[in-house]
Amino acid sequence: MKRTVLTCAGLIAVFLLSCNNKPGRLGDANGENTILQQGDETISLNLDKAACYIDKEDPSSNTAEWNVIINKPGRYKVWISSATKDTIDLDYSNAVKVHFLDSRLEVDPVCDKVIKNSGEVSFPFYRADSYMGSFYFSEPGEYNIQVISDKVIPKEARAAEAYLSENIRLISVFLTPMSR
Repeated sequence: MKRTVLTCAGLIAVFLLSCNNKPGRLGDANGENTILQQGDETISLNLDKAACYIDKEDPSSNTAEWNVIINKPGRYKVWISSATKDTIDLDYSNAVKVHFLDSRLEVDPVCDKVIKNSGEVSFPFYRADSYMGSFYFSEPGEYNIQVISDKVIPKEARAAEAYLSENIRLISVFLTPMSR
C-alpha cells in the first residue's frame, strides 16, 4: 500500500514538474497569458503574448494559443495581421488555421486591408490585415483560441537578420464584434 501511494505521489510530482508553467504559457498560475476583451469589445491577440509551440520538423503545425475572456457574447469577425514587404502577394506557403472550441477557420490569407505607418511594424514592412471568417460566442466566459501556421514564430526564436530576410510573418489575431 505504501509503495502504491509513493508511486502515485512520484508520478504526480513528475507530471507537475514537467509542465511548462513559465509566464506567458497557457495554464500559468498568474493568468499572465489571459487576454481581456477591450471596452470597445475588440479582442487583440498579439503573437508576442501567446503560448507558442514550434515543430522544427513540420513548421506548418507551429501553434500560438491564448486564453481569452469574453464579456459580451455574439458573433465576432476574425482577422489576422501580418508584417509583409509585398501587400499584393502575402506569400503564405500554407493555409492559416484558427480554432475556437469545435469551430475552425482555414484560409489562405489575402491582403484585405493595408495599414500604413502601423506601430507594430517598421520599414520595409507594412501591416496587412486578412479576413478569416467569424466565430460565435454564445455566452460570456474564458475561451481558448489557437492559430496554426508556419508563420507562427515566437519572439525568442526570431533573429533580427532572419526577420529582415523574411517577406512575411504573422503578428496577431484580432476579433471585432459584428454589427447587431
